[in-house]
Amino acid sequence: MAAFIFFFLLLFVASPDLVLSRDENGPVINVTKHISFPDFSSKNPRIPQDVSLLGSAAISSEQSCLQIPKPSQTTDLKHLAGRAIYSSPIRLFDPVTQTPASFQTTFSFQFQAPPNTSVKTQHLDPDDDVINGGSGLTFIIVPDEFTVGRSGPWLGMLNDVCDDNYKSVAIEFDTRRNPEFGDPNDNHVGINLGSIVSTAAVNASDAGIVLNDGSVHRAWISYDGQLRLIEIRLGADNNGFPSKPVYSGSLDLSPYLNEYMFVGFSASTGNHTQIHNVISWNFTSTSKASLRIPSSETCESKIIQQRTDNNEEEEKGRHEKTPTSFLIFIAVFILLVAVLLSLYFNRKKKKDDKSNDLAAQPEKKTKLGPPNKSRRFTFTEISSATRSFSELQILGSDARSITYKGTPWHGCHVAVKRYSAKFFGSGGFDRRRMHKEIKGVAKIRHPNLVPIRGWCFDNQETIVVYDYIPNGSLDKWLFGGGVLPWTRRFKVVKDVADALSYLHSRQLAHKNVKASSVFLDVSFRAVVGDFGFVLSSVESTRFESVVSQTADVFEFGVLVLEIISGRFRKSKPGELDLLDMAWALHEDGEKQKLVDRRMGAVVNMDQAVRVLEIGLLCTLNQNKGRPSMEEVVEFLNVEKPMPELPTSRPVSLFPYNSTTGLCHGYACSPFK
Repeated sequence: MAAFIFFFLLLFVASPDLVLSRDENGPVINVTKHISFPDFSSKNPRIPQDVSLLGSAAISSEQSCLQIPKPSQTTDLKHLAGRAIYSSPIRLFDPVTQTPASFQTTFSFQFQAPPNTSVKTQHLDPDDDVINGGSGLTFIIVPDEFTVGRSGPWLGMLNDVCDDNYKSVAIEFDTRRNPEFGDPNDNHVGINLGSIVSTAAVNASDAGIVLNDGSVHRAWISYDGQLRLIEIRLGADNNGFPSKPVYSGSLDLSPYLNEYMFVGFSASTGNHTQIHNVISWNFTSTSKASLRIPSSETCESKIIQQRTDNNEEEEKGRHEKTPTSFLIFIAVFILLVAVLLSLYFNRKKKKDDKSNDLAAQPEKKTKLGPPNKSRRFTFTEISSATRSFSELQILGSDARSITYKGTPWHGCHVAVKRYSAKFFGSGGFDRRRMHKEIKGVAKIRHPNLVPIRGWCFDNQETIVVYDYIPNGSLDKWLFGGGVLPWTRRFKVVKDVADALSYLHSRQLAHKNVKASSVFLDVSFRAVVGDFGFVLSSVESTRFESVVSQTADVFEFGVLVLEIISGRFRKSKPGELDLLDMAWALHEDGEKQKLVDRRMGAVVNMDQAVRVLEIGLLCTLNQNKGRPSMEEVVEFLNVEKPMPELPTSRPVSLFPYNSTTGLCHGYACSPFK
């Protein structure tokens, strides 16, 4: 260390020009950005370039407005979220002075009922917290143009992947009261700082406004970055500028801003739906910035100086060149000696440490790679991420493993599946073979497969690290309190089929197809995870692959029946199990009775029955017409005609083995 300090001191003496000096700041100027959208007409060529639409957001050519969610005559609009963001970042914070920018924005908006429904004026019944309509709209300031928040009460602002470091500001116009978030009522304006819980909230009725009455409203938001003051005004679009704000107070936004941020709107729906229209929008921001003082050094001044003092400069150069060059040589020599000594002592220390610690097995160092590439984690990293495998972090467990939620790595949560040592000891499974398969599957990437972030095989452990999917597994949505609409269920069936077809095309199999292995991401896309890996002691890899793929098809068929019926595959005592019930209804020509009645009258019954028949096809014996997953995808996309189902149930249908993860017997064997 002393050698390095001495080296830099010598450099300072030898060549002061090499030492960086602090730039002096020049005059302070205002950096202004102005955005103006009198309407959102699709004929405006700026719209596609200047507005980024995320999730369920669209530009309406008929109404010339921005809409979240996108209206549809056929698609269920429940549980949707979207964002519309100005596509270029705006400077909203000066990092030198730590001062937020000042900004003013005004926009007109309207909440309207979805197609084929009537607008019902909000009722403020003190005994009823539930009203008609969706969740609400927000004006947002966010650090990126890619994130889409959760649906329902999250208003499309945040999702579970957004950690405490995700900086955001939102002004919400909320039409649903969520007591768990501290909402005062179902008609309020709130200020949200990095959280879905409002820092301050006021009753919109104080301004004489009912947000979801179908009228066009206008909001004015003004923020003074120097004084840290905010004012929010709300009124009817045709009544002009309100004289009194609905909210005015001190607000420091600096902890929630980066230097450059994105501005726009987000909205969502839950069990109740409405269309959130933004009809016009203006935004102006002003931030402070300092100009650098230009250098006084010019080429002309150098020429004049050389002409007038040529002789003096040459004489001065002769006296300075030698000592300057000599000092640089000495500094480089000392640095070289210091480096050689450091390498010598470090090498000697490593040898001593190795000889004194032969019994200990040090953890291997992990090479850092691209953030989206799977890698090996050390046991210490896994233990730290799960808080030493704390019970509070447990997401679920079964006979083979326990799954924990991990703390954020690079801002994203993970699911950590730790296999039990008893599981390997009791079944005679080949641990090395399983590790090889985990690494192979970790290389696979598909939109409908949960990415494997990495693994840990230290200290006889077998641990797999998956992406954490915030909306949880499909079984909680199918068999829990809520009801998934048919359009979403059909999309789940297609997503799972695409995932399995892709796996099978790569000569791989999932080996654990069930509702708890299918997850729903923030946009409710189905992704398949929780792979079974090597769950049998079969020696032939090719034989196991063929058997496992046919078992995947069988289990997919049973999963389809669960999705359509909303019932567990396992029956209660004294009842037919789901597969027996489906075949019995098919024999009686009453397959529609299996369709979940909780979905109501919006089910496309012909489509549901067709999907049910595809599920039954997948449970046929192998030599009696069970399709491949590639054929299943073609059936679902109506790209190939379906074969007819047999009129009666096949003679042999053998159950799924929950211990090994494979379907055994005549029904699953590819050689029968």
